[in-house]
Amino acid sequence: MRDTSATGGNLALATAGAALAALLILFTVVLPAEYGIDPLGTGESLGLLGLAEAGPGALSESLESSHRADQMTFELAPFESVEYKYRLARGAGMVYSWTASGAVAADFHAEPDDAPDGFAESFRRGRYSSGGGTYVAPFSGIHGWFWENRGMVPVNVELRTRGFFTTVIEFRDGSRSEKPLPERK
Repeated sequence: MRDTSATGGNLALATAGAALAALLILFTVVLPAEYGIDPLGTGESLGLLGLAEAGPGALSESLESSHRADQMTFELAPFESVEYKYRLARGAGMVYSWTASGAVAADFHAEPDDAPDGFAESFRRGRYSSGGGTYVAPFSGIHGWFWENRGMVPVNVELRTRGFFTTVIEFRDGSRSEKPLPERK
């Protein structure tokens, strides 16, 4: 009968083979997929390089310490309107929700800092009784809502926001007023 137990030479050969296989896997798969390091070019050819990168816009950090929370309620008489906006830098984010006690004409829009007077870019416009979501400013400027009560009874609009805004501005009855910034949260 033949002895099949591992000899010193066989064990060393198996260990060297396992180490070589581990190095091959490390350089062809692990480094390109996990760290974006592709010394042999195999990560690119196997489509593994993209795995090491975060998706576009997945994380945005602010160097400013201007994270704030704001809550405001407006009572709109019949055919009365209000604009409520926040100054946001390009790339700054804001989470918001608003509800109204009745349908109102609503327009979420923004005015770039370098835009001509009267220019605004609308992102959502229509007749609604609520809205909510996440907004990332595509440019520096003032960003916010216009609400108008086109009904015959008063309507309350309640707005809640959290984000990286630096100024709060209200437009009502032809005037513009800056509001005190809410405390940092």
